[in-house]
Amino acid sequence: MPLALLALAVGAFGLGTTEFVMMGLLPDVADDLHISIPAAGHLVSAYALGVVIGAPLLAALTARLARRTVLISLMALFVAGNALSALAPGYDSLLAARFLSGLPHGAFFGVGAVVATSVVAPERKARSVSLMFMGLTVANIAGVPVATLMGQHLGWRATFLGVSLIGVAAMAAVFFLIHPTHTPAPASGLRGELSALRSLPVWLALATTVVGFGALFSAYSYITPMLTDAAGYAASNVTLLLALFGVGATIGNLAGGRLADHTMRGTLFGGLVSMVAVLLLFPVLMRTEWSAALAVVLLGVAAFVTGSPLQLMVMERAAAGPSLASSANQAAFNLANAGGAWIGGVALAAGFGVTSPALAGAALAVLGLGVASVAHAVDRRRDVPAPVRDRVVASHVPQPTEPVHSA
Repeated sequence: MPLALLALAVGAFGLGTTEFVMMGLLPDVADDLHISIPAAGHLVSAYALGVVIGAPLLAALTARLARRTVLISLMALFVAGNALSALAPGYDSLLAARFLSGLPHGAFFGVGAVVATSVVAPERKARSVSLMFMGLTVANIAGVPVATLMGQHLGWRATFLGVSLIGVAAMAAVFFLIHPTHTPAPASGLRGELSALRSLPVWLALATTVVGFGALFSAYSYITPMLTDAAGYAASNVTLLLALFGVGATIGNLAGGRLADHTMRGTLFGGLVSMVAVLLLFPVLMRTEWSAALAVVLLGVAAFVTGSPLQLMVMERAAAGPSLASSANQAAFNLANAGGAWIGGVALAAGFGVTSPALAGAALAVLGLGVASVAHAVDRRRDVPAPVRDRVVASHVPQPTEPVHSA
């Protein structure tokens, strides 16, 4: 693994920790600031809104800068946002600081994915993206539980100061471990980045991300009541079970990266089919404690198998300007978070049962398969070259334009 990927993973670890830790700190923040739990929940939404707005905006504004400089600048903004969160005197200022913290999130992952693919051989591009994303999945195993415990024992402000230190470490890692020659300023500039977004295949890939990951968040947003009300777990055990989701997500992410380097389209379809199967089984698996724990792990595996192929698919269909499109995919991921949670909530509010959000997620995964199928048909109609349409690089076969050497 090139050390550059380690630097990107450190940044992803910090971003993943600060994104998800607020869920565990909501009661502490609400008590300290004398606000309700629903009002504290807006702090989660503020971060997600920052991601959606910041991902394309910052990617566009930094289109002419060297990508190493962009990554360091984005982590500096991340450090500032978390430090301001720790020092926020009241609810409104904390809300603004959380929005600021979310701004660099999508752009860092978007630009980082472009850098990750530039430091490895072509047949390892998907694996390089998955190794960067591993920082995000490991954050769910270690970063979020540790940061939550820190907040519960030292105060929630200490958590955000700790996350700021992770951001400083990420800045240093990017500076020392990513060589400037791997991150030159894009030759296409902003015009090239924007022109890439005029492509129908790019938008179909982004739509697949929204619908496919919407299936995940439809169920995952309501995993706690499923585990407590359906499976019978005590609320005190939920944190450990969520760490199991992180284990599954890490396994799925690494497996998806390796598989996508052999067949990107096959990995994407396989992941979506797995999502449908796992979510349809949720009402059955949530009947006992052991099977519910298995369901949590399987959900993480099935969802994150699709992460690397979706990210790489967007980048390859926007080859003329991949940074903006790659960042837009992170905005699509957060739209999936908001939309999936809303759809799952509709099913729950309609009285279909505590596991009904999983069935709504299964329907979204089927829709994701439909969008992915349309994207595949458009690629075939437009005669997208096979290595781009479906990365099959396990063995190299000479193409018609290459010389064939004979004895």
